Amino acid sequence: MTKLDRCYNIFDLREAAKRRLPKGIFEYVDKGTEDGISLEENRAAFQRIKLRTRFLNDWSKRDLGTEIFGKRIELPFGIAPTGSSGLMWYQGEIELARAAAAAGIPFTLATGALTSMEELTREVPDARKWFQLYPWADEEGSYEMVTRARDLGWEALVVTIDGAPGRGREHNERNGYSFPFRPNVTAAVDMAMHPGWLWRVMRKYLMNEGLPTNANFPERYRHTILDGKTRVRPKAFQAMTWEHIRKFRDFWPRKLIVKSILSGDQARAAVDAGADGVVVSNHGGRAFDSAVATIDILPEIVEAVGDRCTVILDSGIRRGSDIVKALALGAKMVLVGRATLYGTACGGQAGAARAIKILSDEMERTFGYVGARRISEIGPHIFARRDSGM
Repeated sequence: MTKLDRCYNIFDLREAAKRRLPKGIFEYVDKGTEDGISLEENRAAFQRIKLRTRFLNDWSKRDLGTEIFGKRIELPFGIAPTGSSGLMWYQGEIELARAAAAAGIPFTLATGALTSMEELTREVPDARKWFQLYPWADEEGSYEMVTRARDLGWEALVVTIDGAPGRGREHNERNGYSFPFRPNVTAAVDMAMHPGWLWRVMRKYLMNEGLPTNANFPERYRHTILDGKTRVRPKAFQAMTWEHIRKFRDFWPRKLIVKSILSGDQARAAVDAGADGVVVSNHGGRAFDSAVATIDILPEIVEAVGDRCTVILDSGIRRGSDIVKALALGAKMVLVGRATLYGTACGGQAGAARAIKILSDEMERTFGYVGARRISEIGPHIFARRDSGM
């Protein structure tokens, strides 16, 4: 296991994860789409925002917690849906969910996860569990998964709406990690050069449950990571409209969140269709390379629907100060994906907990510098340029 106390920030965890994972798997997580412009812009947009300092206001008592959907969370962030968690560490989704539960923050299970929602419910009963759905053209298949999450009592359904056009992740093809995965020499050599990962991760899967599968897929679509090319695959729902979001609203009894919102009009449409929350997201720069940075578009979305629903932001979060900037622009919380994946790759639950602790500590320091003791004291006044909001 990586010496986690030697990892002082998320970038240290990233470098450690890079050493531990096969190149193709690391770059699947780490890189963006096409030229990586959206990925880079997410970070650059946060870095352009400068903050004012404010001292001597008795910072001795402080609270980073907040309330989301009527319940307290101990930190204003949660775990984003990441289908690759189970390749970072053996049963990576469970490890990551345990770290989230211990920190008092929500965990989102991805459609393509290697751990089923039933197993996660058994193994981490105290977690605040959200299920992320990629709607399929096979609506019956989509509703089979949603029904399972509903019957298990999961708190929220997160419907991702940017999946239909597909992805342009050229690096996956170059590395031999196309989707669905097809055994090839490039990937085999890559994995063979990382015997530690084979021993820690793949050996345990083979000894316990066999090759990993898309555990939440209906049986007719479920396959191992090696036979995906020969099995029937679900197709993206290219004919989807807001009416289908209304159908999910009618079917789902608890909180409904629409993810991949990048404009005020789309946010209004989501709320009009019944969404309790929206996630301002460009998929971490992994979907559309010309997408706007989420922190740049956040004010437009908060203005459009901030008084009608819970606005959440993801994409580009690497520092606790990034979280504070998002809160100041009106987000109620953020979701982190890569940051905790890097941690999970370095030490399972302990590594994920280290990533969460790093972000929490950085947030707390930022609170101190801007003179805030609680989230209610974070707002646009902390920005260095008040004319532009940044």
